[in-house]
Amino acid sequence: MNLIKTLFSGRRNPDEQAGGQLVKESAPCHSWQALLERYGALALEKQQNLGEIIDGLSWEADMKSGRIGFAGKVAFPMQILGTLSRSSETWLWSWANTLSDIAPRQLAQALRMRRYGEENGITLLSQAELPIKEEELDIIGLIAAGMFNTSGYYLADFERGIMCVTLKSADIDDSYTNAHHAVLTIFPRFISLYDVDHRNALCSYLQLKGYEVSQEADKVTGCRQDGTITAEFDEHSRLRLLQG
Repeated sequence: MNLIKTLFSGRRNPDEQAGGQLVKESAPCHSWQALLERYGALALEKQQNLGEIIDGLSWEADMKSGRIGFAGKVAFPMQILGTLSRSSETWLWSWANTLSDIAPRQLAQALRMRRYGEENGITLLSQAELPIKEEELDIIGLIAAGMFNTSGYYLADFERGIMCVTLKSADIDDSYTNAHHAVLTIFPRFISLYDVDHRNALCSYLQLKGYEVSQEADKVTGCRQDGTITAEFDEHSRLRLLQG
């Protein structure tokens, strides 16, 4: 509650907007599954933090200013990724939406994702329109939030569909604690929601959280100043033990 009051008090509301600058990668991914394994768990952790701030609040988007507001009290710069049509059950990337007159500065991330998809053969990112289910929107949001290190993403539900946007705010980022113990709850939740390689996903998650990661045949260990995470896997790289 104190955090929400602080955000809504007008203490700080900079006009900051994450553009199309990708997080530095050691090697590119060549599938959306690989991108989800690399970025998804940490993005889910940050998404939980964002949810504690705006969950249940009404939203309104100002396309002219490029900001999305909540409860009429606070607004953040947004990047528009695209929209899902409920009638056709298709996803349309914002860069292909010629009817909505979206400002170019709000398309930076979607355009960069398109280029990434074209360069690495990822149809989900490069095809203008494709069939997608409502529950799969979170995959796009998690990937984008991770690729651009945003404060999170938001699924803005309107009558005919859902708009997916990312948010960037120093206030939201300041509320994220990068807690050591979060791994023990976030990672099991992540692998229960998405079909990913558990071992690859955990290694990426720990590295993004600042752990030094070491691997053995059936074991992964992540160490940083405030604690150690130990995980054991079966012969199919499925998690069988996670402790810290």
